[in-house]
Amino acid sequence: MPEVWLRGPLSEVPPLLQPVAHALLQAREEIQEVLAGFPASLLWQRPAGVASVGFHLQHLTGVLDRIFTYARAEALTPVQLAALAAEGHDDTNAPITPDALVAAFAQQVDSALAQLRATDETTLPEYRGVGRAGLPSTVVGLLTHAAEHTMRHVGQLSVTARVLRAAHPQER
Repeated sequence: MPEVWLRGPLSEVPPLLQPVAHALLQAREEIQEVLAGFPASLLWQRPAGVASVGFHLQHLTGVLDRIFTYARAEALTPVQLAALAAEGHDDTNAPITPDALVAAFAQQVDSALAQLRATDETTLPEYRGVGRAGLPSTVVGLLTHAAEHTMRHVGQLSVTARVLRAAHPQER
């Protein structure tokens, strides 16, 4: 099957936001493929000091949530700030599984797609402040950054997962 962007337009997604939606759907597919059957024992390993697969999965979900919040001109909630602080850490009381993190990312992509469908293209150039400092961006700037940032982390996650599987063949 061709990559998502070669499968045609997505219904109800405004034309100018098609590339964002395509990237997010591609990311979801690639993560599901790369992490199918990924061992929980490798989730927090950091080969050569790089970020763990668990971090990437938590970060991908969290950053989409945060950037799309800013695109709506909303401030982050205490729950979102707590999730940011927890990125990269396993919950020792209730260990996190790869499948649960993959499912959380897939659900966040669904939320992002719903927001893209509801976005009026005339709002794309509107100013949006980012973070506590209110750094300047626009709706389209945030949504585009969400797509490119997501794909950058998918690439890193993919390499890390493959390196870990190769180094630990007994844990497949």
